[in-house]
Amino acid sequence: MAQLSFKNRIALNYIITTGLLILVVFFTIYAIVKHSVYSHIDEGINVEIQNHLKEIKVTNGTVILVDKEEWEEREHNTVDVNPVFVQFLDTNKRITEKSPNLNTAVLVFHDSVEDYELFDTKIGNNIIRQVQVPLIIKSKNIGYLMIAMSLTSSRMVLNNLFEIMCLAFPVILLLLFFIARFFAGRSIKPINAITNTSRSITRDNLKTRIPLPKTKDELYTLSETINSLLNRIEDAIEREKQFTSDASHELRTPLTVIKGTLEVLIRKQRDSKEYEEKVNFCIAEVDHLNRLVDQLLLMARSENKNDNIKYESVYLNALILDVLTLNSEKINHKKINMKFEAEADYYIHSDNYLVLTILRNIISNAIKYTSEAGEISISLTRQEDQIRCTVTDNGIGIDQEDLETIFNPFYRSKSSEHPEIKGTGLGLSIVKRIADLLSITFKVNSDKGKGTTVILDFKQPMKTLSEIKKT
Repeated sequence: MAQLSFKNRIALNYIITTGLLILVVFFTIYAIVKHSVYSHIDEGINVEIQNHLKEIKVTNGTVILVDKEEWEEREHNTVDVNPVFVQFLDTNKRITEKSPNLNTAVLVFHDSVEDYELFDTKIGNNIIRQVQVPLIIKSKNIGYLMIAMSLTSSRMVLNNLFEIMCLAFPVILLLLFFIARFFAGRSIKPINAITNTSRSITRDNLKTRIPLPKTKDELYTLSETINSLLNRIEDAIEREKQFTSDASHELRTPLTVIKGTLEVLIRKQRDSKEYEEKVNFCIAEVDHLNRLVDQLLLMARSENKNDNIKYESVYLNALILDVLTLNSEKINHKKINMKFEAEADYYIHSDNYLVLTILRNIISNAIKYTSEAGEISISLTRQEDQIRCTVTDNGIGIDQEDLETIFNPFYRSKSSEHPEIKGTGLGLSIVKRIADLLSITFKVNSDKGKGTTVILDFKQPMKTLSEIKKT
Protein backbone atom coordinates (compact mmCIF):
# COMPACT_ATOMS: atom_id res chain seq x y z
CA MET A 1 0.00 0.00 0.00
CA ALA A 2 1.42 3.34 -1.05
CA GLN A 3 2.29 5.73 1.77
CA LEU A 4 0.09 8.84 1.80
CA SER A 5 1.80 12.20 1.60
CA PHE A 6 1.96 14.39 4.69
CA LYS A 7 -0.61 16.76 3.15
CA ASN A 8 -3.05 13.91 2.45
CA ARG A 9 -2.53 12.44 5.92
CA ILE A 10 -3.44 15.77 7.50
CA ALA A 11 -6.56 15.99 5.31
CA LEU A 12 -7.51 12.36 6.05
CA ASN A 13 -7.12 12.78 9.81
CA TYR A 14 -9.17 15.95 9.60
CA ILE A 15 -12.09 14.38 7.73
CA ILE A 16 -12.10 11.29 9.97
CA THR A 17 -12.48 13.51 13.01
CA THR A 18 -14.98 15.77 11.25
CA GLY A 19 -16.87 12.77 9.87
CA LEU A 20 -17.36 11.36 13.36
CA LEU A 21 -18.57 14.76 14.54
CA ILE A 22 -20.99 15.04 11.58
CA LEU A 23 -22.35 11.55 12.35
CA VAL A 24 -23.03 12.62 15.93
CA VAL A 25 -24.72 15.81 14.71
CA PHE A 26 -26.84 13.93 12.12
CA PHE A 27 -27.87 11.31 14.67
CA THR A 28 -28.80 14.04 17.14
CA ILE A 29 -30.86 15.91 14.51
CA TYR A 30 -32.64 12.72 13.46
CA ALA A 31 -33.37 11.77 17.08
CA ILE A 32 -34.71 15.25 17.85
CA VAL A 33 -36.96 15.30 14.76
CA LYS A 34 -38.24 11.80 15.48
CA HIS A 35 -38.91 12.65 19.11
CA SER A 36 -40.72 15.83 18.05
CA VAL A 37 -42.89 13.97 15.52
CA TYR A 38 -43.84 11.23 17.96
CA SER A 39 -44.44 13.73 20.77
CA HIS A 40 -46.86 15.63 18.52
CA ILE A 41 -48.72 12.44 17.57
CA ASP A 42 -48.79 11.16 21.17
CA GLU A 43 -50.14 14.49 22.32
CA GLY A 44 -52.87 14.33 19.67
CA ILE A 45 -53.83 10.80 20.72
CA ASN A 46 -54.08 11.86 24.39
CA VAL A 47 -56.33 14.75 23.40
CA GLU A 48 -58.52 12.35 21.44
CA ILE A 49 -58.74 10.04 24.45
CA GLN A 50 -60.00 12.86 26.67
CA ASN A 51 -62.49 14.05 24.08
CA HIS A 52 -63.95 10.63 23.44
CA LEU A 53 -64.26 9.76 27.11
CA LYS A 54 -66.48 12.85 27.43
CA GLU A 55 -68.67 11.78 24.48
CA ILE A 56 -69.79 8.40 25.86
CA LYS A 57 -72.27 7.18 28.42
CA VAL A 58 -73.13 3.75 29.74
CA THR A 59 -76.66 2.39 29.55
CA ASN A 60 -77.36 -1.09 30.91
CA GLY A 61 -73.64 -1.85 30.83
CA THR A 62 -73.38 -0.83 27.19
CA VAL A 63 -71.25 2.06 25.87
CA ILE A 64 -73.40 4.58 23.98
CA LEU A 65 -72.24 7.73 22.16
CA VAL A 66 -73.89 10.88 23.45
CA ASP A 67 -74.31 12.35 19.96
CA LYS A 68 -73.55 9.70 17.40
CA GLU A 69 -74.53 11.80 14.39
CA GLU A 70 -72.13 14.57 15.32
CA TRP A 71 -69.40 12.00 15.98
CA GLU A 72 -69.87 10.47 12.56
CA GLU A 73 -69.73 13.90 10.89
CA ARG A 74 -66.35 14.73 12.41
CA GLU A 75 -63.00 14.08 10.83
CA HIS A 76 -63.17 10.37 11.52
CA ASN A 77 -65.18 9.80 8.36
CA THR A 78 -62.37 11.19 6.13
CA VAL A 79 -58.75 10.29 5.46
CA ASP A 80 -56.65 13.31 6.59
CA VAL A 81 -52.88 13.78 6.70
CA ASN A 82 -52.89 12.21 10.15
CA PRO A 83 -56.33 10.56 10.34
CA VAL A 84 -57.62 9.46 13.75
CA PHE A 85 -59.08 5.97 14.02
CA VAL A 86 -61.46 5.21 16.91
CA GLN A 87 -62.86 1.88 18.01
CA PHE A 88 -64.89 0.76 21.02
CA LEU A 89 -64.81 -2.77 22.41
CA ASP A 90 -66.89 -4.50 25.03
CA THR A 91 -65.42 -6.58 27.81
CA ASN A 92 -65.21 -9.53 25.48
CA LYS A 93 -63.19 -7.35 23.10
CA ARG A 94 -65.87 -7.37 20.48
CA ILE A 95 -66.32 -4.19 18.43
CA THR A 96 -69.30 -2.09 19.48
CA GLU A 97 -68.47 1.10 17.59
CA LYS A 98 -65.76 2.29 15.19
CA SER A 99 -65.05 5.41 13.18
CA PRO A 100 -66.30 5.35 9.57
CA ASN A 101 -62.77 5.99 8.21
CA LEU A 102 -61.78 2.47 9.26
CA ASN A 103 -64.17 1.12 6.61
CA THR A 104 -63.75 -2.64 6.69
CA ALA A 105 -60.50 -2.50 8.65
CA VAL A 106 -60.34 -2.95 12.40
CA LEU A 107 -57.89 -2.04 15.11
CA VAL A 108 -56.31 -5.14 16.60
CA PHE A 109 -56.29 -5.39 20.39
CA HIS A 110 -52.88 -6.41 21.76
CA ASP A 111 -53.09 -8.28 25.05
CA SER A 112 -49.37 -7.99 25.61
CA VAL A 113 -49.50 -4.16 25.68
CA GLU A 114 -50.17 -2.28 28.90
CA ASP A 115 -53.15 0.04 29.20
CA TYR A 116 -52.45 3.63 28.11
CA GLU A 117 -49.15 2.51 26.54
CA LEU A 118 -48.52 4.05 23.13
CA PHE A 119 -47.06 1.67 20.55
CA ASP A 120 -46.54 1.28 16.80
CA THR A 121 -48.47 -1.30 14.81
CA LYS A 122 -50.07 -1.73 11.39
CA ILE A 123 -53.51 -1.47 9.89
CA GLY A 124 -53.34 -2.98 6.47
CA ASN A 125 -50.18 -1.60 4.86
CA ASN A 126 -50.21 1.57 6.92
CA ILE A 127 -48.15 2.07 10.07
CA ILE A 128 -50.16 3.56 12.94
CA ARG A 129 -49.61 4.78 16.48
CA GLN A 130 -52.09 3.13 18.81
CA VAL A 131 -53.29 3.16 22.42
CA GLN A 132 -55.70 0.93 24.37
CA VAL A 133 -57.70 2.60 27.17
CA PRO A 134 -59.94 0.61 29.54
CA LEU A 135 -63.41 2.10 30.22
CA ILE A 136 -63.90 2.04 33.99
CA ILE A 137 -67.32 2.97 35.39
CA LYS A 138 -67.78 2.77 39.13
CA SER A 139 -64.60 0.70 39.45
CA LYS A 140 -65.93 -1.73 36.87
CA ASN A 141 -64.36 -2.38 33.46
CA ILE A 142 -67.13 -2.19 30.87
CA GLY A 143 -64.96 -2.19 27.72
CA TYR A 144 -62.09 -0.59 25.87
CA LEU A 145 -61.46 2.52 23.84
CA MET A 146 -58.87 2.15 21.08
CA ILE A 147 -57.46 5.21 19.33
CA ALA A 148 -54.84 5.27 16.60
CA MET A 149 -53.22 7.85 14.34
CA SER A 150 -51.50 7.23 11.03
CA LEU A 151 -47.70 7.39 10.97
CA THR A 152 -47.36 7.15 7.20
CA SER A 153 -46.66 10.83 6.53
CA SER A 154 -44.44 11.13 9.63
CA ARG A 155 -42.47 8.04 8.65
CA MET A 156 -42.13 9.47 5.15
CA VAL A 157 -40.66 12.67 6.57
CA LEU A 158 -38.25 10.72 8.76
CA ASN A 159 -37.23 8.40 5.91
CA ASN A 160 -36.63 11.37 3.61
CA LEU A 161 -34.54 13.03 6.28
CA PHE A 162 -32.50 9.83 6.76
CA GLU A 163 -31.93 9.45 3.01
CA ILE A 164 -30.85 13.07 2.66
CA MET A 165 -28.36 12.65 5.51
CA CYS A 166 -26.99 9.42 4.00
CA LEU A 167 -26.48 11.12 0.64
CA ALA A 168 -25.10 14.33 2.12
CA PHE A 169 -22.61 12.59 4.41
CA PRO A 170 -20.15 11.26 1.74
CA VAL A 171 -20.54 14.48 -0.30
CA ILE A 172 -19.67 16.60 2.73
CA LEU A 173 -16.71 14.34 3.58
CA LEU A 174 -15.37 14.50 0.03
CA LEU A 175 -15.75 18.27 -0.06
CA LEU A 176 -14.07 18.60 3.34
CA PHE A 177 -11.20 16.38 2.19
CA PHE A 178 -10.32 18.66 -0.72
CA ILE A 179 -10.76 21.79 1.40
CA ALA A 180 -8.55 20.32 4.15
CA ARG A 181 -6.02 19.17 1.55
CA PHE A 182 -5.88 22.68 0.07
CA PHE A 183 -5.32 24.40 3.43
CA ALA A 184 -2.90 21.67 4.55
CA GLY A 185 -0.88 22.30 1.38
CA ARG A 186 -0.72 26.00 2.20
CA SER A 187 0.20 25.28 5.82
CA ILE A 188 3.15 23.04 4.94
CA LYS A 189 4.66 25.37 2.36
CA PRO A 190 7.44 26.28 4.82
CA ILE A 191 8.23 22.55 5.11
CA ASN A 192 8.61 22.38 1.33
CA ALA A 193 10.91 25.39 1.55
CA ILE A 194 12.94 23.60 4.24
CA THR A 195 13.17 20.50 2.02
CA ASN A 196 14.21 22.42 -1.09
CA THR A 197 16.76 24.49 0.83
CA SER A 198 18.21 21.39 2.50
CA ARG A 199 18.65 19.74 -0.89
CA SER A 200 20.64 22.71 -2.16
CA ILE A 201 23.05 22.66 0.81
CA THR A 202 26.29 20.77 0.24
CA ARG A 203 29.73 20.79 1.82
CA ASP A 204 30.81 23.44 -0.67
CA ASN A 205 27.58 25.45 -0.31
CA LEU A 206 26.82 26.14 3.34
CA LYS A 207 25.77 29.77 3.00
CA THR A 208 22.13 29.08 2.07
CA ARG A 209 19.60 29.47 4.87
CA ILE A 210 15.93 28.58 5.20
CA PRO A 211 13.63 31.62 4.83
CA LEU A 212 11.77 32.26 8.09
CA PRO A 213 7.93 32.28 7.94
CA LYS A 214 6.16 35.55 8.68
CA THR A 215 4.23 34.08 11.61
CA LYS A 216 6.24 32.98 14.62
CA ASP A 217 4.71 29.54 14.99
CA GLU A 218 6.15 26.03 15.32
CA LEU A 219 7.45 26.09 11.73
CA TYR A 220 9.20 29.40 12.46
CA THR A 221 10.92 27.78 15.46
CA LEU A 222 11.84 24.72 13.34
CA SER A 223 13.31 26.91 10.56
CA GLU A 224 15.22 28.99 13.08
CA THR A 225 16.59 25.87 14.77
CA ILE A 226 17.71 24.36 11.46
CA ASN A 227 19.39 27.64 10.47
CA SER A 228 21.21 27.65 13.80
CA LEU A 229 22.29 24.05 13.16
CA LEU A 230 23.54 25.03 9.70
CA ASN A 231 25.53 27.88 11.25
CA ARG A 232 27.20 25.47 13.66
CA ILE A 233 27.92 22.98 10.89
CA GLU A 234 29.38 25.72 8.70
CA ASP A 235 31.58 26.93 11.57
CA ALA A 236 32.74 23.39 12.28
CA ILE A 237 33.60 22.71 8.64
CA GLU A 238 35.34 26.05 8.28
CA ARG A 239 37.39 25.28 11.40
CA GLU A 240 38.20 21.85 9.98
CA LYS A 241 39.30 23.37 6.67
CA GLN A 242 41.39 26.00 8.44
CA PHE A 243 42.91 23.46 10.80
CA THR A 244 43.73 21.07 7.94
CA SER A 245 45.20 23.86 5.84
CA ASP A 246 47.24 25.33 8.71
CA ALA A 247 48.44 21.96 9.97
CA SER A 248 49.48 20.71 6.54
CA HIS A 249 51.31 23.96 5.84
CA GLU A 250 53.08 24.28 9.17
CA LEU A 251 53.96 20.59 9.58
CA ARG A 252 55.47 20.47 6.11
CA THR A 253 58.15 23.08 6.92
CA PRO A 254 59.95 21.30 9.81
CA LEU A 255 59.59 17.92 8.07
CA THR A 256 61.17 19.39 4.94
CA VAL A 257 64.01 20.87 6.99
CA ILE A 258 64.64 17.54 8.74
CA LYS A 259 64.55 15.63 5.47
CA GLY A 260 66.89 18.11 3.76
CA THR A 261 69.36 18.00 6.63
CA LEU A 262 69.45 14.20 6.66
CA GLU A 263 69.85 14.04 2.87
CA VAL A 264 72.82 16.44 3.03
CA LEU A 265 74.25 14.42 5.91
CA ILE A 266 74.37 11.12 3.97
CA ARG A 267 75.82 12.49 0.75
CA LYS A 268 79.40 12.05 1.96
CA GLN A 269 81.40 10.90 4.91
CA ARG A 270 81.60 13.46 7.73
CA ASP A 271 83.36 13.70 11.05
CA SER A 272 81.58 12.93 14.32
CA LYS A 273 81.31 16.56 15.33
CA GLU A 274 79.42 17.45 12.16
CA TYR A 275 77.15 14.41 12.60
CA GLU A 276 76.46 15.46 16.17
CA GLU A 277 75.70 19.03 15.07
CA LYS A 278 73.24 17.91 12.38
CA VAL A 279 71.57 15.33 14.64
CA ASN A 280 71.12 17.94 17.36
CA PHE A 281 69.64 20.27 14.75
CA CYS A 282 67.17 17.55 13.69
CA ILE A 283 66.31 16.89 17.34
CA ALA A 284 65.58 20.59 17.78
CA GLU A 285 63.32 20.52 14.72
CA VAL A 286 61.53 17.42 16.05
CA ASP A 287 60.99 19.24 19.36
CA HIS A 288 59.63 22.17 17.39
CA LEU A 289 57.38 19.76 15.49
CA ASN A 290 56.11 18.25 18.76
CA ARG A 291 55.31 21.69 20.15
CA LEU A 292 53.51 22.56 16.93
CA VAL A 293 51.39 19.38 17.06
CA ASP A 294 50.58 20.01 20.75
CA GLN A 295 49.50 23.55 19.97
CA LEU A 296 47.42 22.49 16.98
CA LEU A 297 45.64 19.86 19.08
CA LEU A 298 45.14 22.36 21.89
CA MET A 299 43.70 24.87 19.46
CA ALA A 300 41.33 22.21 18.10
CA ARG A 301 40.31 21.38 21.66
CA SER A 302 39.55 25.02 22.40
CA GLU A 303 36.99 24.97 19.57
CA ASN A 304 34.89 22.41 21.44
CA LYS A 305 33.78 25.13 23.84
CA ASN A 306 32.62 24.03 27.27
CA ASP A 307 32.65 20.28 26.59
CA ASN A 308 36.19 19.76 27.90
CA ILE A 309 36.37 22.35 30.67
CA LYS A 310 37.06 20.85 34.10
CA TYR A 311 36.38 23.45 36.75
CA GLU A 312 38.32 23.24 40.00
CA SER A 313 40.14 25.43 42.48
CA VAL A 314 43.21 26.91 40.77
CA TYR A 315 46.06 28.46 42.78
CA LEU A 316 47.40 31.22 40.52
CA ASN A 317 50.55 31.94 42.53
CA ALA A 318 51.70 28.32 42.32
CA LEU A 319 50.97 28.09 38.59
CA ILE A 320 53.16 31.12 37.86
CA LEU A 321 56.00 29.71 39.97
CA ASP A 322 55.69 26.36 38.14
CA VAL A 323 55.97 28.11 34.76
CA LEU A 324 59.03 30.07 35.94
CA THR A 325 60.63 26.82 37.15
CA LEU A 326 60.00 25.15 33.79
CA ASN A 327 61.65 28.08 32.01
CA SER A 328 64.45 28.57 34.53
CA GLU A 329 67.11 27.27 32.12
CA LYS A 330 66.12 29.79 29.44
CA ILE A 331 65.90 32.58 32.00
CA ASN A 332 69.37 31.81 33.34
CA HIS A 333 70.79 31.34 29.86
CA LYS A 334 69.64 34.83 28.80
CA LYS A 335 70.45 36.26 32.26
CA ILE A 336 66.97 37.79 32.50
CA ASN A 337 66.07 39.67 35.67
CA MET A 338 62.76 38.01 36.63
CA LYS A 339 60.49 39.69 39.19
CA PHE A 340 57.30 38.18 40.63
CA GLU A 341 55.10 40.09 43.06
CA ALA A 342 51.77 39.06 44.57
CA GLU A 343 49.78 40.89 47.24
CA ALA A 344 48.27 37.63 48.53
CA ASP A 345 47.60 34.03 47.61
CA TYR A 346 44.91 33.98 44.94
CA TYR A 347 42.57 31.15 43.97
CA ILE A 348 40.13 30.99 41.08
CA HIS A 349 37.48 28.49 40.01
CA SER A 350 38.56 27.46 36.52
CA ASP A 351 40.31 24.79 34.43
CA ASN A 352 43.81 24.28 35.86
CA TYR A 353 45.31 22.91 32.62
CA LEU A 354 43.90 25.69 30.43
CA VAL A 355 44.97 28.47 32.80
CA LEU A 356 48.43 26.91 32.96
CA THR A 357 48.51 26.88 29.14
CA ILE A 358 47.69 30.60 29.04
CA LEU A 359 50.43 31.46 31.55
CA ARG A 360 53.03 29.23 29.84
CA ASN A 361 52.43 30.86 26.45
CA ILE A 362 52.50 34.42 27.76
CA ILE A 363 55.59 33.97 29.96
CA SER A 364 57.34 31.91 27.29
CA ASN A 365 56.75 34.71 24.75
CA ALA A 366 58.06 37.30 27.21
CA ILE A 367 61.26 35.25 27.69
CA LYS A 368 61.60 34.56 23.95
CA TYR A 369 61.32 38.22 22.87
CA THR A 370 63.36 39.72 25.71
CA SER A 371 67.00 40.43 24.97
CA GLU A 372 69.87 39.10 27.10
CA ALA A 373 70.11 40.75 30.52
CA GLY A 374 66.61 42.09 30.01
CA GLU A 375 63.87 42.33 32.64
CA ILE A 376 60.47 40.67 33.05
CA SER A 377 58.07 41.51 35.86
CA ILE A 378 54.96 39.53 36.81
CA SER A 379 52.39 40.78 39.32
CA LEU A 380 49.12 39.57 40.83
CA THR A 381 46.77 42.23 42.23
CA ARG A 382 43.12 42.53 43.19
CA GLN A 383 41.01 44.90 41.10
CA GLU A 384 37.61 45.17 42.82
CA ASP A 385 35.87 41.82 42.11
CA GLN A 386 38.59 40.40 39.87
CA ILE A 387 42.25 39.38 39.92
CA ARG A 388 44.68 40.99 37.50
CA CYS A 389 47.80 39.23 36.28
CA THR A 390 50.26 41.54 34.53
CA VAL A 391 53.31 40.31 32.57
CA THR A 392 55.69 43.09 31.40
CA ASP A 393 58.93 42.75 29.47
CA ASN A 394 61.39 45.21 27.90
CA GLY A 395 61.88 43.12 24.75
CA ILE A 396 61.61 43.97 21.07
CA GLY A 397 57.91 44.95 21.25
CA ILE A 398 55.23 44.84 18.55
CA ASP A 399 54.25 47.42 15.94
CA GLN A 400 50.90 49.11 16.67
CA GLU A 401 49.63 48.08 13.24
CA ASP A 402 50.25 44.41 14.11
CA LEU A 403 48.40 44.39 17.45
CA GLU A 404 45.10 43.50 15.80
CA THR A 405 46.53 40.59 13.81
CA ILE A 406 48.81 38.94 16.37
CA PHE A 407 45.90 36.73 17.48
CA ASN A 408 45.55 35.15 14.03
CA PRO A 409 46.93 31.59 13.83
CA PHE A 410 50.51 31.32 12.51
CA TYR A 411 50.94 35.10 12.33
CA ARG A 412 54.33 36.40 13.52
CA SER A 413 55.02 40.12 13.51
CA LYS A 414 58.14 41.02 11.49
CA SER A 415 59.55 37.49 11.87
CA SER A 416 62.06 38.14 9.08
CA GLU A 417 63.72 40.87 11.18
CA HIS A 418 64.51 38.35 13.93
CA PRO A 419 65.23 34.98 12.27
CA GLU A 420 67.01 33.83 15.41
CA ILE A 421 63.69 33.78 17.32
CA LYS A 422 61.88 30.57 16.49
CA GLY A 423 58.10 30.14 16.84
CA THR A 424 54.90 28.87 15.27
CA GLY A 425 52.70 31.94 15.59
CA LEU A 426 50.07 29.92 17.45
CA GLY A 427 50.76 30.99 21.05
CA LEU A 428 48.70 34.19 21.26
CA SER A 429 45.94 32.68 19.11
CA ILE A 430 45.63 29.81 21.59
CA VAL A 431 45.72 32.21 24.56
CA LYS A 432 42.95 34.35 23.05
CA ARG A 433 40.69 31.39 22.36
CA ILE A 434 41.15 29.88 25.81
CA ALA A 435 40.67 33.28 27.47
CA ASP A 436 37.37 33.75 25.64
CA LEU A 437 36.38 30.21 26.60
CA LEU A 438 37.05 30.85 30.31
CA SER A 439 35.66 34.43 30.27
CA ILE A 440 39.09 35.92 30.97
CA THR A 441 39.78 39.43 29.68
CA PHE A 442 42.99 39.40 27.64
CA LYS A 443 44.71 42.59 26.52
CA VAL A 444 48.11 43.29 24.94
CA ASN A 445 49.87 46.69 25.00
CA SER A 446 53.18 47.12 23.23
CA ASP A 447 55.64 49.68 21.89
CA LYS A 448 58.13 48.80 19.19
CA GLY A 449 61.60 48.57 20.73
CA LYS A 450 60.38 49.23 24.30
CA GLY A 451 58.56 46.09 25.32
CA THR A 452 55.17 44.45 25.76
CA THR A 453 52.63 44.26 28.59
CA VAL A 454 50.04 41.52 28.76
CA ILE A 455 47.07 41.91 31.13
CA LEU A 456 44.81 39.06 32.23
CA ASP A 457 41.66 39.85 34.25
CA PHE A 458 40.01 36.85 35.88
CA LYS A 459 36.45 38.10 36.37
CA GLN A 460 34.85 35.37 38.43
CA PRO A 461 34.71 35.97 42.22
CA MET A 462 37.96 34.95 43.91
CA LYS A 463 39.29 34.58 47.46
CA THR A 464 42.65 34.96 49.00
CA LEU A 465 44.18 32.10 50.98
CA SER A 466 43.33 33.84 54.26
CA GLU A 467 39.73 34.28 53.18
CA ILE A 468 39.48 30.60 52.25
CA LYS A 469 40.85 29.59 55.67
CA LYS A 470 38.23 31.77 57.38
CA THR A 471 35.42 30.03 55.53
